[in-house]
Amino acid sequence: MPSKRLLHAEQIALVWDTAPVLVAGVDEAGRGPLAGPVFAAAVILDDLHPIDGLADSKTLNERKRESLYDAIRAKALCCSVAQASVEEIDRINILQATLLAMRRAVDGLRLKPGLVLVDGNRLPPLTMRAEAIVKGDSKVQAISAASILAKVTRDHWCMELDAQYPQYGFADHKGYGTARHLAALKAYGACPEHRKTFAPVAKVLL
Repeated sequence: MPSKRLLHAEQIALVWDTAPVLVAGVDEAGRGPLAGPVFAAAVILDDLHPIDGLADSKTLNERKRESLYDAIRAKALCCSVAQASVEEIDRINILQATLLAMRRAVDGLRLKPGLVLVDGNRLPPLTMRAEAIVKGDSKVQAISAASILAKVTRDHWCMELDAQYPQYGFADHKGYGTARHLAALKAYGACPEHRKTFAPVAKVLL
């Protein structure tokens, strides 16, 4: 009988009855920024259409991430990207909002996975078997793919926000608390997409 613990599993895993099941990788983007939703992606890769170069999105430059984003969407068996809004982040906190976005991403998959591998050490509430893997985005290709989808989707969102509020520089810092962003917060106050419960934003709302 196979072991319950399945590290480094990819598209197909063996479960108790040795039947093959689909494996989804899940990761998030945007826990740390001061503005915008937190995004999560779920990806089930296709063994018949491998994708070269998958890695933790944080180790890839923007051009490589964009290229892999297109390849994942074209070659994966299925994928899903979801988010939790700024209002939800402020209401239930960033950790719970991240888990909510992850659950929405899994629920949005066209195919139902039998096993979900999640980057990190916390699991969202799911109806199927799941395992959290610390540094999973550098160990499991499906999680790497999810990290890329989530990151690129959020970066695109930040570019759109920059067009609405160019004074903050969202296209450059993607919402993180850089010196430029903090200076803009002080000069212009918060925009509707800032997370009001995050300390640097809360400070300017006083």
